[in-house]
Amino acid sequence: MEQLFNWIASHQEMIYIVILMIFVGIEVIGRVPSVLHTPLMSGANAIHGVVIIGAIIVMGQAASDDVPALVLGFLAVILGTLNVVGGFVVTDRMLEMFKKKK
Repeated sequence: MEQLFNWIASHQEMIYIVILMIFVGIEVIGRVPSVLHTPLMSGANAIHGVVIIGAIIVMGQAASDDVPALVLGFLAVILGTLNVVGGFVVTDRMLEMFKKKK
């Protein structure tokens, strides 16, 4: 338990920045009009390919005995892939609305 407290104390600034980013993100997304929300989110989800590439790089650079880095990298690849696929599915459904019906 003492190791956890030491880690928190040594990374206190990073933790504050992450908490601030969470609140800023909630405020920014909360102010987006509902008409723009779906197109913006589908585009943002598709951009998460960067997360996949970053996770693959982290997993490639991690030592074979560094289990937390490998597990987090694997989870980032899986969740990033789901997010990218979901973004493309939503975008495809939006584009279907504009096609002429037969």
